[in-house]
Amino acid sequence: MDSGEQILRFGPFVLDTGQHTLSRAGRPIALTPKLFDLLTILASSGGRLMEKDALMKAVWPDAVVEEGNLSKGVFLLRRALGDTGVREFIETVPRVGYRFVAAVEQVDPRSGAPSAGSENGREAGSVGETRYARSGDVHIAYQVVGNRGRDLVLVPGWVSHVEYAWEEPNLSRFLKRLASFSRLILLDRRGTGLSDRVAEVPSLEERMDDVRAVMDAAGSEQAALFGISEGGPMCITFAATYPRRTTALVLYGTAARMMRSADYPIGIPDEAFEIFAQRIGSAWGTGVSTDMFAPSIAQDEALRRSWARFERFAASPAGIQTLMRMLYETDVRHVLPSVRVPTLVLHRQGDPATRAAGGRYLAEHIAGARYVELPGSDHFAWVGDADGLLDEVEEFLTGARTARDPDRVLVTILFTDIAGSTARAASLGDQRWRDLLARHNAVARREIERFRGREVKAVGDGFLAAFDGPARAIRCACAIRDGVRALGIEIRAGLHTGECEVVGDDLGGIAVHTGARVAASAAAGEVLVSGTVKDLVAGSGLRFADRGTHQLPGVPGEWRLFAVEG
Repeated sequence: MDSGEQILRFGPFVLDTGQHTLSRAGRPIALTPKLFDLLTILASSGGRLMEKDALMKAVWPDAVVEEGNLSKGVFLLRRALGDTGVREFIETVPRVGYRFVAAVEQVDPRSGAPSAGSENGREAGSVGETRYARSGDVHIAYQVVGNRGRDLVLVPGWVSHVEYAWEEPNLSRFLKRLASFSRLILLDRRGTGLSDRVAEVPSLEERMDDVRAVMDAAGSEQAALFGISEGGPMCITFAATYPRRTTALVLYGTAARMMRSADYPIGIPDEAFEIFAQRIGSAWGTGVSTDMFAPSIAQDEALRRSWARFERFAASPAGIQTLMRMLYETDVRHVLPSVRVPTLVLHRQGDPATRAAGGRYLAEHIAGARYVELPGSDHFAWVGDADGLLDEVEEFLTGARTARDPDRVLVTILFTDIAGSTARAASLGDQRWRDLLARHNAVARREIERFRGREVKAVGDGFLAAFDGPARAIRCACAIRDGVRALGIEIRAGLHTGECEVVGDDLGGIAVHTGARVAASAAAGEVLVSGTVKDLVAGSGLRFADRGTHQLPGVPGEWRLFAVEG
């Protein structure tokens, strides 16, 4: 492949086609030649949709390869880019191909600066440039990203860092989605992130001035305000004070008052707040906030380490104590009747930091406000079902929701079923057959668990299971086959590796259909695999017998199938 020598920059990565290197922050990332070619083609495509056939011909011009090779290559690239779940760089267009969605700069190799005509780094897929707005004697850090709709000022919760936010995968994806339908204005509130530190608790008036200063500096006459958690009360006050500059108000995971009182029994009790404050103060910088605010990711060590760094970047331990006092003193209940702009209030049912009752209170006391209670138990907006939350925000601000591709993963699919089950059931009778089937199911489930697979669902008298390693999937199929033979049962099994759509706990797509057809082609006692699976387990010690080329009903093309030997 020859695309000409060029240096491309996207996110934290630099791709040098002349030197044939990919690096992140100066550290090289190893790629095979074919993976490097595939990445170069995608990154050089200018964001165009690249069809699968065209990609396969470009990367493997002198070989006939199956679609599974391409799927595997994209999977490995995503893993190398840290893009396994977020789809920050490579987007799948179901049944068609792939699109490189990150903003790409072509760098002048002489100066290291972006070449003329390259991306300017302000689109929805790229990180904005940090600037400062002067608010009294304090400098407020802000960024502007995207240009695809009305201005949207995102006022974060208690801590933030407008630059490190782009390094945290969940938060980065959240921000990019917002920027895809707005001109997004981000800021670090005074005392946090890259804004000036302060010794005293800022008043609501000072915090409003900060937002107004940022809007002025960003050239925004009017904007929608999105207040998250502790950012909510300030946004409420701003909307009531400056209705002509506020086009809409979005509130998430927030409340008019945080603390419980005689006339506000739904707040946080003093004793609970003290325990919370002590724990935060003693463990700040270790990722402690994930335990309290993001239970769905608290056990993920990589994300926890990432968030620990975010805590340290966002505020110091002393700064957190100042912010805690601000949280304790906040009360804007008297302001709610004065809000006269369109308002959306969002809250998760099991929010551990601010109770849903607080969100309902807001909606009941702001005229015309719409309240949406979402499932989930994360306080951080960008973890859990962030897309469900963002769907509500996008529809409220634009009148429509973006159709989203289903989540897709590369897995090895295993289908099993009992050969001759109809005749066997008739010969045994209902009760004996049910007993035998239960014993068969126990063996299959035991082996699926032993080989680290996931049972997707029972299918008739067999199973659909998914594995992240094809060799383990094959060995699992053989173990099930051998295990049920002791019961006098013969199964047939089929395996295929491909990209599947994740639909809740189920899997769908052409790869699943292909796996089912491979299984249907197997004989009793046979474990049959597609050529894709065989190619992926080269060097594993597994041996195969060629079963020739087949037309699989409902699956395009011809397929080479192989039986596992031994």
